[in-house]
Amino acid sequence: MQPSPQQVNEDNYAKCIEVSKRVRWDIDKDVLRGRSFDFSQKFLPDGLTKIDEFDFLSDDDQRFISQIQGRTYANMFGFVERFITAKLLDCTRDHWLGSQIALESLVRFADEELKHQILFRRIEPMLAKGMPEGYVFLPDPDAVAEAVLKNSTWAVMGLILEIELFTQEHYKQSIAPNENLSELFKDIFLFHWKEETSHAMIDELEWERETNKMSNEERDRAVDELIGIVADVDGILQGQSAVDVEYFLKASGRSFTETESRRLKDGFLKAYRWQYIFSGVEHPRYRKMLEIVATSDQRERLGKALATLN
Repeated sequence: MQPSPQQVNEDNYAKCIEVSKRVRWDIDKDVLRGRSFDFSQKFLPDGLTKIDEFDFLSDDDQRFISQIQGRTYANMFGFVERFITAKLLDCTRDHWLGSQIALESLVRFADEELKHQILFRRIEPMLAKGMPEGYVFLPDPDAVAEAVLKNSTWAVMGLILEIELFTQEHYKQSIAPNENLSELFKDIFLFHWKEETSHAMIDELEWERETNKMSNEERDRAVDELIGIVADVDGILQGQSAVDVEYFLKASGRSFTETESRRLKDGFLKAYRWQYIFSGVEHPRYRKMLEIVATSDQRERLGKALATLN
Protein backbone atom coordinates (compact mmCIF):
# COMPACT_ATOMS: atom_id res chain seq x y z
CA MET A 1 0.00 0.00 0.00
CA GLN A 2 1.38 3.41 -0.97
CA PRO A 3 2.04 5.67 2.04
CA SER A 4 -0.06 8.80 2.31
CA PRO A 5 1.64 12.20 1.91
CA GLN A 6 1.51 12.64 5.68
CA GLN A 7 3.74 9.60 6.12
CA VAL A 8 6.56 11.17 4.08
CA ASN A 9 9.07 13.10 6.18
CA GLU A 10 9.26 16.22 4.06
CA ASP A 11 12.01 17.73 6.21
CA ASN A 12 14.44 15.05 5.04
CA TYR A 13 13.57 15.56 1.38
CA ALA A 14 13.75 19.34 1.85
CA LYS A 15 17.29 18.97 3.20
CA CYS A 16 18.25 17.13 0.01
CA ILE A 17 16.85 20.00 -2.06
CA GLU A 18 18.86 22.52 -0.03
CA VAL A 19 22.07 20.56 -0.60
CA SER A 20 21.28 20.20 -4.31
CA LYS A 21 20.81 23.95 -4.73
CA ARG A 22 23.92 24.81 -2.72
CA VAL A 23 26.42 22.53 -4.52
CA ARG A 24 25.05 22.66 -8.08
CA TRP A 25 27.79 22.97 -10.73
CA ASP A 26 28.25 23.35 -14.48
CA ILE A 27 30.38 20.94 -16.54
CA ASP A 28 32.34 23.55 -18.54
CA LYS A 29 32.34 26.51 -16.17
CA ASP A 30 33.18 24.66 -12.95
CA VAL A 31 34.68 21.26 -13.83
CA LEU A 32 36.47 21.10 -17.18
CA ARG A 33 37.38 24.79 -17.54
CA GLY A 34 39.19 24.10 -20.83
CA ARG A 35 41.71 21.79 -19.19
CA SER A 36 43.26 18.49 -20.31
CA PHE A 37 44.30 15.43 -18.33
CA ASP A 38 47.87 15.28 -17.04
CA PHE A 39 49.12 11.88 -18.19
CA SER A 40 52.36 12.30 -16.26
CA GLN A 41 50.28 11.72 -13.11
CA LYS A 42 48.21 8.85 -11.81
CA PHE A 43 44.40 8.98 -12.04
CA LEU A 44 43.25 6.60 -9.31
CA PRO A 45 45.19 6.35 -6.02
CA ASP A 46 46.99 3.18 -4.95
CA GLY A 47 44.40 2.51 -2.25
CA LEU A 48 41.82 1.84 -4.96
CA THR A 49 44.00 0.16 -7.60
CA LYS A 50 45.75 -2.08 -5.01
CA ILE A 51 48.87 -1.52 -7.10
CA ASP A 52 51.20 -1.87 -4.11
CA GLU A 53 50.64 -5.64 -4.21
CA PHE A 54 52.70 -5.90 -7.42
CA ASP A 55 56.43 -5.69 -6.67
CA PHE A 56 57.40 -6.39 -10.30
CA LEU A 57 55.95 -3.19 -11.77
CA SER A 58 57.97 -0.11 -12.67
CA ASP A 59 56.81 3.41 -11.80
CA ASP A 60 55.66 3.85 -15.40
CA ASP A 61 53.69 0.59 -15.19
CA GLN A 62 52.01 1.69 -12.00
CA ARG A 63 51.06 5.06 -13.46
CA PHE A 64 49.66 3.44 -16.62
CA ILE A 65 47.61 0.94 -14.62
CA SER A 66 46.24 3.80 -12.55
CA GLN A 67 45.17 5.52 -15.75
CA ILE A 68 43.58 2.37 -17.19
CA GLN A 69 41.64 1.70 -14.02
CA GLY A 70 40.75 5.39 -13.79
CA ARG A 71 39.35 5.35 -17.32
CA THR A 72 37.26 2.29 -16.50
CA TYR A 73 36.20 3.94 -13.23
CA ALA A 74 34.82 6.93 -15.12
CA ASN A 75 33.10 4.73 -17.68
CA MET A 76 31.56 2.61 -14.93
CA PHE A 77 29.85 5.68 -13.49
CA GLY A 78 28.70 6.72 -16.91
CA PHE A 79 26.84 3.46 -17.44
CA VAL A 80 25.42 2.81 -13.93
CA GLU A 81 23.88 6.27 -13.92
CA ARG A 82 21.73 5.15 -16.88
CA PHE A 83 19.67 2.80 -14.71
CA ILE A 84 19.91 5.05 -11.64
CA THR A 85 18.22 7.87 -13.56
CA ALA A 86 15.52 5.56 -14.89
CA LYS A 87 14.73 4.10 -11.46
CA LEU A 88 14.57 7.50 -9.75
CA LEU A 89 12.17 8.76 -12.39
CA ASP A 90 10.10 5.63 -11.77
CA CYS A 91 10.07 6.37 -8.03
CA THR A 92 8.65 9.84 -8.65
CA ARG A 93 5.28 8.21 -9.50
CA ASP A 94 4.59 7.64 -5.82
CA HIS A 95 4.95 11.39 -5.19
CA TRP A 96 3.08 12.80 -8.20
CA LEU A 97 -0.08 13.41 -6.19
CA GLY A 98 1.56 13.47 -2.78
CA SER A 99 4.50 15.41 -1.40
CA GLN A 100 5.71 17.90 -3.98
CA ILE A 101 8.83 18.45 -1.88
CA ALA A 102 9.72 14.76 -2.18
CA LEU A 103 8.91 14.94 -5.88
CA GLU A 104 11.23 17.91 -6.42
CA SER A 105 14.08 16.18 -4.60
CA LEU A 106 13.82 13.10 -6.84
CA VAL A 107 13.51 15.17 -10.02
CA ARG A 108 16.64 17.10 -9.04
CA PHE A 109 18.41 13.80 -8.37
CA ALA A 110 17.51 12.50 -11.85
CA ASP A 111 18.53 15.78 -13.49
CA GLU A 112 21.94 15.66 -11.80
CA GLU A 113 22.48 12.05 -12.84
CA LEU A 114 21.73 12.99 -16.45
CA LYS A 115 24.36 15.72 -16.17
CA HIS A 116 26.86 13.21 -14.75
CA GLN A 117 26.26 10.92 -17.72
CA ILE A 118 27.05 13.80 -20.06
CA LEU A 119 30.24 14.58 -18.13
CA PHE A 120 31.53 11.02 -18.32
CA ARG A 121 30.66 10.72 -22.02
CA ARG A 122 32.59 13.90 -22.70
CA ILE A 123 35.76 12.90 -20.89
CA GLU A 124 36.09 9.46 -22.56
CA PRO A 125 37.47 10.91 -25.86
CA MET A 126 39.72 13.19 -23.80
CA LEU A 127 41.13 10.12 -22.05
CA ALA A 128 41.45 8.23 -25.34
CA LYS A 129 43.51 11.06 -26.82
CA GLY A 130 46.30 10.59 -24.29
CA MET A 131 46.36 6.79 -24.07
CA PRO A 132 47.42 4.04 -26.52
CA GLU A 133 44.78 2.60 -28.84
CA GLY A 134 43.11 -0.68 -27.95
CA TYR A 135 41.16 0.14 -24.79
CA VAL A 136 37.68 -1.41 -24.69
CA PHE A 137 34.82 -0.82 -22.26
CA LEU A 138 32.56 -3.87 -22.47
CA PRO A 139 29.23 -3.08 -20.73
CA ASP A 140 26.43 -1.65 -22.86
CA PRO A 141 24.60 0.95 -20.72
CA ASP A 142 21.15 0.32 -22.17
CA ALA A 143 21.42 -3.47 -22.03
CA VAL A 144 22.67 -3.42 -18.43
CA ALA A 145 20.00 -0.92 -17.42
CA GLU A 146 17.28 -3.05 -18.99
CA ALA A 147 18.49 -6.13 -17.10
CA VAL A 148 18.77 -4.30 -13.76
CA LEU A 149 15.38 -2.62 -14.06
CA LYS A 150 13.59 -5.95 -14.49
CA ASN A 151 14.11 -6.43 -10.76
CA SER A 152 12.01 -5.05 -7.92
CA THR A 153 12.45 -1.44 -6.80
CA TRP A 154 13.66 -2.73 -3.43
CA ALA A 155 16.52 -4.67 -5.03
CA VAL A 156 17.48 -1.86 -7.41
CA MET A 157 17.48 0.74 -4.63
CA GLY A 158 19.75 -1.55 -2.62
CA LEU A 159 22.22 -1.52 -5.51
CA ILE A 160 21.91 2.23 -6.08
CA LEU A 161 22.61 3.10 -2.44
CA GLU A 162 25.67 0.86 -2.48
CA ILE A 163 26.99 2.74 -5.53
CA GLU A 164 26.30 6.19 -4.06
CA LEU A 165 28.06 5.29 -0.81
CA PHE A 166 31.22 3.89 -2.36
CA THR A 167 31.39 6.99 -4.58
CA GLN A 168 31.59 9.17 -1.49
CA GLU A 169 33.92 6.84 0.38
CA HIS A 170 36.41 6.64 -2.49
CA TYR A 171 36.60 10.39 -2.87
CA LYS A 172 36.86 11.28 0.81
CA GLN A 173 39.22 8.50 1.87
CA SER A 174 41.43 7.98 -1.21
CA ILE A 175 41.11 10.58 -3.97
CA ALA A 176 40.86 13.84 -2.01
CA PRO A 177 43.91 13.29 0.26
CA ASN A 178 46.20 12.29 -2.62
CA GLU A 179 48.27 15.18 -4.01
CA ASN A 180 49.85 13.17 -6.84
CA LEU A 181 46.85 12.65 -9.11
CA SER A 182 45.91 14.40 -12.34
CA GLU A 183 44.27 17.64 -11.23
CA LEU A 184 41.43 17.41 -13.73
CA PHE A 185 40.67 13.78 -12.91
CA LYS A 186 40.63 14.64 -9.23
CA ASP A 187 38.33 17.63 -9.77
CA ILE A 188 35.85 15.56 -11.78
CA PHE A 189 35.29 13.34 -8.77
CA LEU A 190 35.27 16.28 -6.38
CA PHE A 191 32.27 17.77 -8.17
CA HIS A 192 30.71 14.36 -8.69
CA TRP A 193 30.99 13.72 -4.93
CA LYS A 194 29.37 17.05 -4.07
CA GLU A 195 26.09 16.08 -5.71
CA GLU A 196 26.21 12.43 -4.69
CA THR A 197 25.99 13.40 -1.00
CA SER A 198 22.30 14.28 -1.28
CA HIS A 199 21.67 11.34 -3.60
CA ALA A 200 22.62 8.83 -0.92
CA MET A 201 20.22 10.52 1.49
CA ILE A 202 17.37 10.13 -1.01
CA ASP A 203 18.33 6.50 -1.66
CA GLU A 204 17.97 5.76 2.05
CA LEU A 205 14.60 7.48 2.25
CA GLU A 206 13.24 5.71 -0.82
CA TRP A 207 14.62 2.28 0.12
CA GLU A 208 13.01 2.47 3.55
CA ARG A 209 9.77 3.77 2.05
CA GLU A 210 9.72 0.87 -0.39
CA THR A 211 10.38 -1.58 2.46
CA ASN A 212 7.34 -0.29 4.34
CA LYS A 213 5.12 -1.20 1.37
CA MET A 214 6.25 -4.85 1.26
CA SER A 215 5.45 -8.08 3.07
CA ASN A 216 8.31 -10.16 4.45
CA GLU A 217 7.76 -12.72 1.67
CA GLU A 218 8.11 -9.98 -0.93
CA ARG A 219 11.34 -8.83 0.71
CA ASP A 220 12.63 -12.39 0.67
CA ARG A 221 12.20 -12.44 -3.10
CA ALA A 222 13.75 -8.99 -3.38
CA VAL A 223 16.82 -10.11 -1.40
CA ASP A 224 17.27 -12.94 -3.89
CA GLU A 225 17.02 -10.38 -6.69
CA LEU A 226 19.68 -8.18 -5.07
CA ILE A 227 21.96 -11.21 -4.74
CA GLY A 228 21.39 -11.92 -8.42
CA ILE A 229 22.18 -8.33 -9.40
CA VAL A 230 25.44 -8.41 -7.41
CA ALA A 231 26.38 -11.65 -9.16
CA ASP A 232 25.72 -9.98 -12.51
CA VAL A 233 27.84 -6.99 -11.46
CA ASP A 234 30.64 -9.38 -10.56
CA GLY A 235 30.35 -10.94 -14.01
CA ILE A 236 30.81 -7.48 -15.53
CA LEU A 237 33.86 -6.90 -13.33
CA GLN A 238 35.39 -10.22 -14.32
CA GLY A 239 35.02 -9.36 -17.99
CA GLN A 240 36.24 -5.77 -17.74
CA SER A 241 39.19 -6.58 -15.49
CA ALA A 242 40.34 -9.24 -17.97
CA VAL A 243 40.23 -6.91 -21.00
CA ASP A 244 41.89 -4.12 -19.00
CA VAL A 245 44.80 -6.41 -18.14
CA GLU A 246 45.10 -7.51 -21.79
CA TYR A 247 45.16 -3.87 -22.83
CA PHE A 248 47.91 -3.14 -20.31
CA LEU A 249 49.99 -6.15 -21.40
CA LYS A 250 49.79 -5.13 -25.07
CA ALA A 251 50.25 -1.39 -24.59
CA SER A 252 52.90 -1.36 -21.86
CA GLY A 253 55.69 -2.10 -24.32
CA ARG A 254 57.44 -4.79 -22.29
CA SER A 255 57.18 -8.49 -21.53
CA PHE A 256 55.76 -10.13 -18.43
CA THR A 257 56.05 -13.73 -17.28
CA GLU A 258 53.03 -16.01 -17.18
CA THR A 259 53.04 -15.79 -13.40
CA GLU A 260 53.15 -11.99 -13.47
CA SER A 261 50.33 -11.86 -16.00
CA ARG A 262 48.21 -14.16 -13.83
CA ARG A 263 48.94 -12.03 -10.77
CA LEU A 264 47.86 -8.94 -12.68
CA LYS A 265 44.56 -10.56 -13.70
CA ASP A 266 43.86 -11.67 -10.15
CA GLY A 267 44.90 -8.27 -8.81
CA PHE A 268 42.73 -6.26 -11.20
CA LEU A 269 39.67 -8.35 -10.34
CA LYS A 270 40.40 -8.02 -6.63
CA ALA A 271 40.72 -4.23 -7.03
CA TYR A 272 37.49 -3.99 -9.04
CA ARG A 273 35.56 -6.09 -6.55
CA TRP A 274 36.77 -3.77 -3.82
CA GLN A 275 36.00 -0.62 -5.79
CA TYR A 276 32.51 -1.56 -6.98
CA ILE A 277 31.16 -4.06 -4.44
CA PHE A 278 32.86 -4.42 -1.07
CA SER A 279 33.70 -0.77 -0.38
CA GLY A 280 29.95 -0.13 -0.71
CA VAL A 281 28.38 -3.08 1.10
CA GLU A 282 30.87 -2.78 3.96
CA HIS A 283 30.15 0.93 4.43
CA PRO A 284 28.73 1.62 7.93
CA ARG A 285 25.72 3.47 6.48
CA TYR A 286 24.92 0.53 4.22
CA ARG A 287 25.11 -1.91 7.11
CA LYS A 288 22.88 0.37 9.16
CA MET A 289 20.32 0.57 6.35
CA LEU A 290 20.29 -3.20 5.97
CA GLU A 291 19.25 -3.46 9.62
CA ILE A 292 16.25 -1.27 8.76
CA VAL A 293 15.19 -2.83 5.45
CA ALA A 294 16.06 -6.52 5.97
CA THR A 295 15.64 -9.13 8.67
CA SER A 296 18.64 -10.86 10.28
CA ASP A 297 18.01 -13.98 8.17
CA GLN A 298 17.86 -11.89 4.99
CA ARG A 299 21.07 -10.07 5.91
CA GLU A 300 22.78 -13.38 6.61
CA ARG A 301 21.72 -14.71 3.22
CA LEU A 302 23.14 -11.63 1.51
CA GLY A 303 26.38 -11.89 3.50
CA LYS A 304 26.88 -15.53 2.51
CA ALA A 305 26.39 -14.66 -1.14
CA LEU A 306 28.96 -11.87 -0.94
CA ALA A 307 31.44 -14.16 0.79
CA THR A 308 31.58 -16.35 -2.32
CA LEU A 309 33.22 -13.47 -4.21
CA ASN A 310 36.32 -13.36 -1.99
